Amino acid sequence: MRQTLQVFLVLFSTFAIINCLNNGLALTPAMGWNSWNHFHCDINEDLIKQTADAIVSSGLADAGYKYVNLDDCWQISRDSEGYIQEDKAKFPSGIKALADYVHSKGLKFGLYSDAGDFTCEHRPGSLGYEVKDAERYAEWGVDYLKYDNCYNNNIPPQVRYPPMRDALNSTGHPIYFSMCEWGEQDPATWAPEVGNSWRTTGDISDNYDSFLSILEQQVGLEKYAHRGAWNDPDMLEVGNGGMTTQEYEAHFALWALLKAPLLIGCDVNNMSPDTFRILSNQEIIAINQDPLGIQGRRVLKTDQYQLWIGTIVDGIAVILFNTSSQDSDLSFTFEQIGITGQAIIRDLYKHQDLGKFSNSFSTNVPTHGVAVLKVVPLSFAY
Repeated sequence: MRQTLQVFLVLFSTFAIINCLNNGLALTPAMGWNSWNHFHCDINEDLIKQTADAIVSSGLADAGYKYVNLDDCWQISRDSEGYIQEDKAKFPSGIKALADYVHSKGLKFGLYSDAGDFTCEHRPGSLGYEVKDAERYAEWGVDYLKYDNCYNNNIPPQVRYPPMRDALNSTGHPIYFSMCEWGEQDPATWAPEVGNSWRTTGDISDNYDSFLSILEQQVGLEKYAHRGAWNDPDMLEVGNGGMTTQEYEAHFALWALLKAPLLIGCDVNNMSPDTFRILSNQEIIAINQDPLGIQGRRVLKTDQYQLWIGTIVDGIAVILFNTSSQDSDLSFTFEQIGITGQAIIRDLYKHQDLGKFSNSFSTNVPTHGVAVLKVVPLSFAY
């Protein structure tokens, strides 16, 4: 019975791919690293090579992080034919050589541009140059493009973003298309046919209030996400120092449940043990990478806590999020998460099976922290 249900759910989620960008990518959310949150414009060839090395040597690559993405400030001008040029002071060997190095590590390589005249840091944008830029990205072996929204001449995003989609697809080289439209024109309602993911909000900041605000804006968007097409609440801040360990645990787990792209934003060459522990948690990553591709949703919010759930192939992922200012005992009923009878519950941060429970579950959760649980109804269990 369980295997039959799993096959049905996987087939159902496969049919959803029809209504997305047809490049065969992002059947699960992207995982990788991006330079912006920690380094901003202070990037160069050596840093990116060191980062690729660290992603492999630390074990993050084995955990699923594959993309190494340059954000703004890698480009500087266009040549006489209109082709984009890298900043040779920062990247003396060129972007192709850097992409080749990243690929030699078994990783994928990403770049950044903008659906406007300039990028947000006033480097050359791609508006009107979509075909030339896509051709150059393909020549360089680029695997991922983050496409921003600055200096856009007030042209609607529904007009500006599809030309880059078409240009990327026409190269014949698969390139993940990450739309960074900031959620301004409700991209979830139209972007699944344009990009592999789309930003749902403005930029995240490395503090609890920003994380909480962005989380709130994800409520109700779950119906638009599916395999090949994902809501993107922005990159991870885990490890950048502006939040507590418990807040980073909540940030990471909720992004995983939201089926957000998991793009590390810290300096992976200098991770603390807690940062690595959070980012490399295979049981929580498995929620994000679950083959069903069903985004989690919030089912309860009070002044003290939130209850989030998500269907996964072998049960229900449940997050109790303590938004109060003190450690608290939090609970949920089986009715709230849509099951009956008995269930086996496992804590995914503690990596512990907690036992068999009936009707409800309660546990102590630290302030601004989470309990991340896998609930397997006995009707699901082997």
